[in-house]
Order: sequence, then C-alpha cells, then structure tokens
Amino acid sequence: MLNDFYKQFKSGTDIRGVASEGVQGQPVNLTDEVIKNMADGFVLWLAKKVGKQPDQLKIAVGRDSRISGPHIMSLCTSRFELAGAQVLSCGLASTPSMFMTTVELGCDGALQITASHHPFNRNGLKFFTRQGGLEGSDIEAILTYAQNDEHPAAKQGGSVTETDFMSDYAAILRDKICREVNASDYEHPLKGFHIVVDAGNGAGGFYADKVLQPLGADTTGSRFLEPDGMFPNHVPNPEDAEAMASVCEAVRMNNADLGVIFDTDVDRGGAVDNKGNEINRNRLVAVAAAIALEGNEGGTVVTDSITSGGLKTFIEDTLGGKHYRYRRGYKNVIDKALELNAQGVNCPLAIETSGHAAMRENYFLDDGAYLCTKIIIKAAQLRGQGKELSDLTASLKEPLESREVRFKITEKDFRACGERIIDELTAFAEAQDGWQVADDNREGVRVSFDKDNGDGWFLLRLSVHDPIMPLNIESDSKGGADIIYGKVEAFLRTVQGLEL
Repeated sequence: MLNDFYKQFKSGTDIRGVASEGVQGQPVNLTDEVIKNMADGFVLWLAKKVGKQPDQLKIAVGRDSRISGPHIMSLCTSRFELAGAQVLSCGLASTPSMFMTTVELGCDGALQITASHHPFNRNGLKFFTRQGGLEGSDIEAILTYAQNDEHPAAKQGGSVTETDFMSDYAAILRDKICREVNASDYEHPLKGFHIVVDAGNGAGGFYADKVLQPLGADTTGSRFLEPDGMFPNHVPNPEDAEAMASVCEAVRMNNADLGVIFDTDVDRGGAVDNKGNEINRNRLVAVAAAIALEGNEGGTVVTDSITSGGLKTFIEDTLGGKHYRYRRGYKNVIDKALELNAQGVNCPLAIETSGHAAMRENYFLDDGAYLCTKIIIKAAQLRGQGKELSDLTASLKEPLESREVRFKITEKDFRACGERIIDELTAFAEAQDGWQVADDNREGVRVSFDKDNGDGWFLLRLSVHDPIMPLNIESDSKGGADIIYGKVEAFLRTVQGLEL
C-alpha cells in the first residue's frame, strides 16, 4: 500500500510530479532522492519482469524538451549504470521512439522523461517493456520499491552509451512513406507537397527536417520546431484551442497542403487540411478509422466514451466497421483493443479523441508521428486519384454545438461520490420520458434526446485521475446544448457532493 507521499506521483500509468520551481503553491516534490529511488524501483521491477539480474539489463533513456529533463535524465542513467546495467542515453527523443528501442535495439526496458502537455514545472517518468507501456499496478509496484527504500546492489560493469536513435526512428517513418506511396520518384514521394509542422517547442521538431524534407516536402512556414522547455508560444497539445489555431493559421498563411501538430513528447498528433480546417477529435478519429479499416473490412474501432453520434454512424454505415465505445484514458482503449484481438475480434485501431491513436500494425503504440505519417501517406495516395484528404470524411456528420463542463467533487472519497451520482442519474434518466440511456456506453451515463428536447446527448463521467466529473454535451440544433445542460443541471442540484 502506497503512503500519501508516494501515492501523489501515480498518474494512471505514468509517474508525474513537480520538478522545477516557478509556480506559486507548487513546491518541488520530484527531488533528487525521490527520482533516484524511483529509478532503482524500475530496475528492480524490470529485472523481475524479464527474469534477469539488474546487471544483465539493457535500458534506453530519453527525454522531452522540459527544462528539468537533462538533470533527471542524468540522475536516472547514473542509477541504472550503478546497478550494472547497459544504458543507451538517447537525449531529446519522442516517447514512441523509446518504446521502439525495445523492438529495434533489443532493450529490456525504456524510460522516457516527460509530463506530456503539462506545464513547464512538471515532469515525470514513463516506462516501457517490449509488451508496451506499463499498467497502473506496475507503476504502483515501482513506487512501492521506492517507498520502501529498496535498491539493487551496486555492480561493476555498468555503462552509458550516447545513442542517436531518433535518426533511426525517423528513417523508419521515411521508409514507410516511400513504400506505401510508391511514387514514380520513389525516394521523394512528397515532392510537390507543402506540409507545415507545429511542434510547440516540444520534441517533435525532428519530423520536419528528418522525415518530411528528405522526402521532398516543402516545410516552410513550420512553427516552433526548436525545443524550449518553457513552451513560450503555446501549450504543445493538439486538444488546446490556441495550439490548433496556431497550426491552422500556419497552413492558411503559407497556402500549405497539410499541417500536422504534436504534443510535447509526440505520442499525440493532430492535423489540418489544405483549407485550414482542423482534423482533430471526432474528425481525427474518422480519418484514422478510414485508414485503419482498409484491408480490415468489418473491423472494430475502439474509441473513448465522448465520441459523437455522427462518428458512430460514419464508422458503421459509411466505413462498414463496428464502433466499440469504451472508457476515457488512452491505456484503457489500447488494452480493450488488445483484449478484443485476443478474443478473435478484428480490431486494427484504438483511438482516443485527445489524439492518442494506436494501430495494430504498429504494436498498438500510441504514436503521434506514426498517425500523422499514415495521414500524409493517405493524402499522397488521394492526390494521385485527383482527390483531397477532406473527401475521406465528407459524409461525417458533426454536431452544431458542443460543450464540456467540469464539476469539482467536494467529498474526500471522490470516486465513491462520483459513482453514486452516476448511479442516481442513471436511475433518474431511465424514469424520464424522452431520455434515452445508451445501451453501448461503458463509462458514466450517456443519454440522448430527440429534436424537441435538445437534439443531442450528454455524457457524465468520473475523471480518470482527478476529483472531477466532466459533463460533455453535443447537439445538432442551435440552442440545443443549453436545453440539455439545463436538464442535467436541474438534476445535479438535487445531489450531494458536487460544486456547481
């Protein structure tokens, strides 16, 4: 059982904390001692996982552009070396590339130092084995070793080798584009394409100069490719409105054919078509589904719970696939896809509306650069047919209005409180005329309404990690979101434990 101190670092399937001063009220808790304990905990956990002694392990380490990254990386590599492990120090790298070291370089495990899109003062540790990212229970085990002050014995023979794996990873992506586009100029399949990249000063700048430019693409107008851990221009997050506005503007200003955007550590991506329209959230899921279901006719696409009704219609009626709406959390959708495939269900894609997309053909790794690579390949193929990327999802119906409201849970046992409210709302909804409770929902409570009662739906759920209940609403009619919100809010005012 984790104590309160170490419990604070567990963020789902990652470790996260405050690593730098600079934000009032957020003192540093990822101290040198804590980081060393966590690094040793990973060594002990990994050795047990793969059945080796710590001094037989091969571990890759990378980081995103955060200001605390180099120091944390130095601490971790030193601890791994002290345990006798062979360490590959990969420097500035994407999170997906760190997993790929277990595939391409035979590493037993890998560590990426990142806190995704979170502010500059935060950082964290994200671990991989050849089977993929760790589960929450694995993180708890690592933190338990740290909490109990357990360490591997110091051994001679450890080593640290500087390794430029990002160049190898970029070459893998280039080779994929060459093979799948199969242009007459095989080595330059993107010649004539103008693609802008917005890396948000994270680790994704490599995509412009190491992937696109060598293949002939014009990347002028790309933005914020230089790593800067203070993120001075915008939050590196495809879900952020300012970030998406930035890449949309870059496409329009440069008359580009396409734009792509990444989060800090490049495990998420988004895109923009040649008219400057976002390919994000439901539309991103639709594009990814259209690509993944080619050659997988009738296949199942696993998504998170907040996808629109129009997306379900698109996947099932237009693409002929099946839509499996599951829980929020990228690891949840990936694990469900793995489970379905193990049961014999043809499931080639797991994707969350946040931009986490994992394809079976790519080890079910959520990789923003791989997703954008697949989108670029499809755009090049469509151009050869005289079509554009927007043609791929022309029939996707998107809501006229959408809204998200996040209610704070005021009770200490926030999970029990949230589950109680969901149960009460479900029972209430089932007793109301015109409230249609979804029969395929697997998180929270999802209710649909006809045109006279808001012409849309809501989903109330419990946040994956925080004492928050997000309420998502979509409507196909003007003013419909307000109508639906009014119905839900009236009920929520009758329950205990929510701050409205």
